[in-house]
Amino acid sequence: GEDAPQQYGEGSGFIFDNEGHIVTNNHVVEGATRVTVNFANGFWAEAEVVATDPQADLAVIKVTPPEGMPWVPLALAEDNNLKVGYSVIAMGNPFGLENTMTTGIVSALGRSFPVGAFGENRYSLPDVIQTDAAINPGNSGGPLVNLAGELVGVNFAIESTAGSNSGVGFAIPASIVKRVVPELIADGQYNYAYLGLQGSTITADLADALELPDNELGVYVASVVPGGPAAEAGLQGGQETVTVNGAEVERGGDIV
Repeated sequence: GEDAPQQYGEGSGFIFDNEGHIVTNNHVVEGATRVTVNFANGFWAEAEVVATDPQADLAVIKVTPPEGMPWVPLALAEDNNLKVGYSVIAMGNPFGLENTMTTGIVSALGRSFPVGAFGENRYSLPDVIQTDAAINPGNSGGPLVNLAGELVGVNFAIESTAGSNSGVGFAIPASIVKRVVPELIADGQYNYAYLGLQGSTITADLADALELPDNELGVYVASVVPGGPAAEAGLQGGQETVTVNGAEVERGGDIV
């Protein structure tokens, strides 16, 4: 109704370039009528939403940098420089506690995570970073950095029944940020490659059901969209895939 109380949420973000662009999660700004950015030094600025990408759960907002404030874009780490066990630092606003830093390690790499939706199907975000650095509601959109202070990921989710940190947090890798964000700024959207198939990683149970040999790693293609790219490439439902363009495929995320 007209008298419905105003709802507000909070998240985190980081300075991306010298033009006033700030990166956060799509789910932080989705549906927002007003966005205010509070900076670490206590300054604030009203922001406009430039573009959003539900598939990668990224969004770009823009502010006029406050006068007299040092404006330093966050350096992005080189691709593929993370290994399991490396130390990482998560920054942000957990539960509205501004300027919070937590530390941990990279717990796993290469997780495939269902994020946005294409029609009825979920899009799987590949190469997601798992960390045990404490990530809580309000950390979303904040940077995950290495010990050199470079962005390695953008915090976006936690695996928890209680809705708070259980040592299993997820971050969108910097490699995806580098691809998606410049296109969001330039074109307002990121155009995704589309496979048009449904499949799953071959596991012991699946191999048993399909009567496949033990330890045959790959992906089982359950169905393909008629007339889609996978169908045109000759893939059919009920197929095992062990290579793509000569590259070994061991799990679903490898294809993506």
